[in-house]
Amino acid sequence: MVGQSVACPTCGSQTVLRHAMAPQIRIPKAPRMVTTHLEEGNAGIAPVARKIIGNVEKVVLGKHEEIVLALVAFFSEGHLLLEDVPGVAKTMLARALAQSVGCSFKRIQCTPDLLPNDITGASVFNPKTTDFEFRRGPLFAHIVLADEINRTTPRTQSALLEAMSERQVTVDGTIYPLSRPFFLIATQNPIDHEGTFTLPEAQLDRFLMRMALGYPSLDAEHQMIEHVRRGHPIETLEPVVSSEEVIRSQETIREVHVDKKVREYVLQIVRATREHQAVVLGGSPRASLALFHSAQALAAIKGFDFVLPDDVKRLAHAVLDHRLILRPENRLRKMTAASVVDEVINHTEVPLVREESLAQA
Repeated sequence: MVGQSVACPTCGSQTVLRHAMAPQIRIPKAPRMVTTHLEEGNAGIAPVARKIIGNVEKVVLGKHEEIVLALVAFFSEGHLLLEDVPGVAKTMLARALAQSVGCSFKRIQCTPDLLPNDITGASVFNPKTTDFEFRRGPLFAHIVLADEINRTTPRTQSALLEAMSERQVTVDGTIYPLSRPFFLIATQNPIDHEGTFTLPEAQLDRFLMRMALGYPSLDAEHQMIEHVRRGHPIETLEPVVSSEEVIRSQETIREVHVDKKVREYVLQIVRATREHQAVVLGGSPRASLALFHSAQALAAIKGFDFVLPDDVKRLAHAVLDHRLILRPENRLRKMTAASVVDEVINHTEVPLVREESLAQA
């Protein structure tokens, strides 16, 4: 089968076998659960993830894969960009996730007249104390939804950059740290561009992932109608884990083992996007870190304490697609960032991870 393209049974990605001895992945017979080093006897990240996913699926039906990706972004301490048409439960996903983990939730409806201070907060004069007091804005919440982010001006969009990168807000020269966990979910409509302001590349690069929910299947939509007949399930959704458990999970994920060959595989994929002839701007070093940390989170959510190349493949599109800028002539040929990432994955050799290296983790 040397020289032929073989489909992965897990993610369906095509891989070209280049050598006589095809790359193989050897894993233990049973996955080892990731346990935290912070608390004795903790059951691990996978049970926490299953509770959250099961709870969110009571509200967002038929979108298991998308919920897992959102949780990967949350556990990786990144941010998520939801790009889809209106009415496909983008806001419901954010609300359900916040209520499932017992975190505070704020929604920012982005409009052209929205000002930076409307997001970060402002200093207000108090006549009783004859002094200015800082009134916190909606950014001071654990999970923040910036709805239709491309409808607000670049000045207001830039107010989110410091919070996304440094987990802090600077107002009138004073730095106010944001509480953990902090997770920003931004939405935008890719269809209607009238009256919108396109997100610059620097801001897109700060989103760990971009994904679309898509329309539900016929069965899922039928279940949705039955669920909301007597009331929306979001109104009765109860927390299933605490914010402290989420923070512990975020810290523990950094301990998930990533073999040297898998790290090189991540770097080869990102570097190949920079060198692709159809691409003007490829993945940045931040993209390498994003793919690395999100693969750790996905492995932990699945119950493994090591990362497989399949985890990297599964996340490549969500992490890399929105970071690539194609040449104009290639866009005219209907080439997309997704097709470039597919080509890069198909031509990047999958590493051989032996069971002995996993046992040493």
